[in-house]
Amino acid sequence: MPDRLSHAETELLRASLAVAEASRADGKHPFGAIVSDAAGAIVSSSGNNSLPPDGDPTQHAELRAVAAAFRAVGAEGMVGSTLYTSAEPCAMCSGAAYWTGIDRVVYALSERRLLELTGDHPENPTFSLPCREVFARGQRTIAVSGPHLEDEAAEAHLGFWN
Repeated sequence: MPDRLSHAETELLRASLAVAEASRADGKHPFGAIVSDAAGAIVSSSGNNSLPPDGDPTQHAELRAVAAAFRAVGAEGMVGSTLYTSAEPCAMCSGAAYWTGIDRVVYALSERRLLELTGDHPENPTFSLPCREVFARGQRTIAVSGPHLEDEAAEAHLGFWN
């Protein structure tokens, strides 16, 4: 059972779900991410921009959000930061979180549940590699909390990958 989130943390996670819904409404893949600083203030927010033909496959919501946060606050400002994301970060996004100094990741939809929703869709070839395993190989600790609110997070994906 995942650990419990505070009301403020739950609201930040729900905000990442709203970003995912907005991304879908904008014709992009339904993923969203938010980075908060140590005090819980939102530093950056981003949807996904990897959908062909205009998107870039490296522009997942999590990667975009952590890169924007790092540019905004620098290494010192990333101390105590949290990445809230609508889905468990993939290996690429986990690496970006690690390199930008994220200290904690809170995610909604697990990679396993995402795969159930996307199937073998060519635009989302999921990794069967939990972010916890990626982070375990690093030299610094990143706390992980999730999955949370999976049914709510799944809503943005229903009917999208058909």
